[in-house]
Amino acid sequence: MIYLDNAATTLPKPSSVCRAVQSAMIAAGNPGRGSHRAAASAAEILYDAREEAAALFGLDDPTGVVFTMNATHALNLAIKSTLHGGGHAVISGYEHNSVLRPLEMMENVAYTAAHSPLFDENAAFDAMTEAVREDTTCMICTHVSNVFGFVLPVMRLDDFCAERGIPLILDASQSAGSLPIDVSRFKAVTFVCMPGHKGLYGPQGTGILLCCKETELHSLIEGGTGSGSRDPRQPDRLPDVFESGTANVHGVAGLLEGLRFVRRCTPRAIGEKENALTERLADRLDGVRGVTVYRGAGRHGPLSLTSDRVLSEELCARLAVRGFCLRGGLHCAPLAHESAGTLEEGAVRVSPGWFSTPREIDLLAAAVREETS
Repeated sequence: MIYLDNAATTLPKPSSVCRAVQSAMIAAGNPGRGSHRAAASAAEILYDAREEAAALFGLDDPTGVVFTMNATHALNLAIKSTLHGGGHAVISGYEHNSVLRPLEMMENVAYTAAHSPLFDENAAFDAMTEAVREDTTCMICTHVSNVFGFVLPVMRLDDFCAERGIPLILDASQSAGSLPIDVSRFKAVTFVCMPGHKGLYGPQGTGILLCCKETELHSLIEGGTGSGSRDPRQPDRLPDVFESGTANVHGVAGLLEGLRFVRRCTPRAIGEKENALTERLADRLDGVRGVTVYRGAGRHGPLSLTSDRVLSEELCARLAVRGFCLRGGLHCAPLAHESAGTLEEGAVRVSPGWFSTPREIDLLAAAVREETS
C-alpha cells in the first residue's frame, strides 16, 4: 500500500501515538469524576494536551483549548456560538461542507459564498471583503483549500475584520501541523478549528477548537462537566461550556503524542517536505497528455489533478487496485470545485505526509501516465 491520502487522515501514525492510546486504555479513568489515581491520570492527560496545543499555536491560556470529535464538531461549535442570535456570514468560495451545511441548517442566518479564481489571493480577498454587509455577523475562511491547496489571505482578512469589529472563524483543517500558526498574531480570529487526526498525527475521533478571544459563548450540547454540579445550567467558562460528557481520554492521549511529534519535527519542516513531494509529482506529470495538474503560486499541501480521458473517481479506483490510496470526487467541498470549474468531474487529490517518500511519488506518476494513456 502506498498511502497518499493524508489530507483525509494521516497514516501511519507515529509509534508513540499508538503506545499512548494503549496506555490510556489500561490506566486512565474518567477525568473530573473522582479523586482516585485513574481519574487523576485522565485529568493529567487532558491538561498536558491542552498545554501542548497552546504552546504549539501560541495560545496564552490552555483552558482555551477545547477537545472535540473532529474539525466538523469544532466548526459547528464556533459557528453556532457566534451566530447564536442569527445574522449574516461571509465565507470563502473554498469552504468545506463542515462550514456550508451548518449555515444552511441555521434559522435566521444568511450567508454569502464569495467565489474567486483558483490561486488568486487578491481576488479572494476582494471577493470576501466586498461581500460584507451592514448586518454581517462573522466571516469564516479556510486557511488552505482541502482540494487544491490554495492558501487564502488569512492575515489580510484578519486585519480587515479587526478594523470593522467582525469576528473571524478560521478552519485550519489542512494547515494545522504543516504551517506555522501563531494565534497571538491574530486580531479578529475568535476561533480556530482543526482535526486531531490529520496534520497533528493523532487518532480519529479527535479535534481541537482554539478559543482565541473573549466573546459570549453558547453551548451546543449540555450535560455533565465534572464541575459546578449543583447548577442546573451549563457552565459558561472554558473549556467546560463546550465539553459535556466523558472526554475521549484515550484519543486525547494519542493526540498529545501527535502534538509532541509535530513540535519536534516543526510544522515548517513537515510542510516543506509535503510540498517538495507534491511539486515533484507535478513536475513528473508536466506535459502528460490529457492530464491537468492544479498548481499555482502559494499552494500548500494537497495537489489535485484531472484527466480528460478518465473520470476522477474511476482513476482513483484503478490506482487503488495498484495499491495507491488517493481520493477522487468532490472531497465534501463542492464550493471549491465550483470556484475552480471542476464541479462536474471532481478531481483526484494526492496528499503526502511526513512518512511519504520520493520513490512513492515517482511510482504514482508512472501509474498515472499508464492509466490515462
